[in-house]
Amino acid sequence: MKGRIEVGAAVLILQIWFAAVACAGPWEDGMTAYNRGDYVPALQVFRAMASEGNAQAQRLLGRMYRRGQGVKRNPMRAFVWFNRAAAKGDARANAELRRMSQSMTAEQLAEARAMMAVCESSDYRNCPY
Repeated sequence: MKGRIEVGAAVLILQIWFAAVACAGPWEDGMTAYNRGDYVPALQVFRAMASEGNAQAQRLLGRMYRRGQGVKRNPMRAFVWFNRAAAKGDARANAELRRMSQSMTAEQLAEARAMMAVCESSDYRNCPY
């Protein structure tokens, strides 16, 4: 009898574990890749989510461009993504945006604002960032 209970418990634990893995969505997949330093798959996941309006994904793309994780370091693109997330109410993106603004040159800020204008004029459909 004790052996049956142990086998049943093991089966139940495996079912719960497989259900948890199966329930992981794109955000979890992206964060798993990001946390292990596998930035290219994370970038693909976050870019898709960001284009759908996910502020957290937009903020993470900003971070990736700021740090050069999976992409070439680009403060202007980081600024654009932080700005999009901040516009949606993401407080952490707003803080990042302030820090970025203070560390960028006037030319970089002008370029970032021009990039944002191009993106906003097409409602982000023709935005390569």
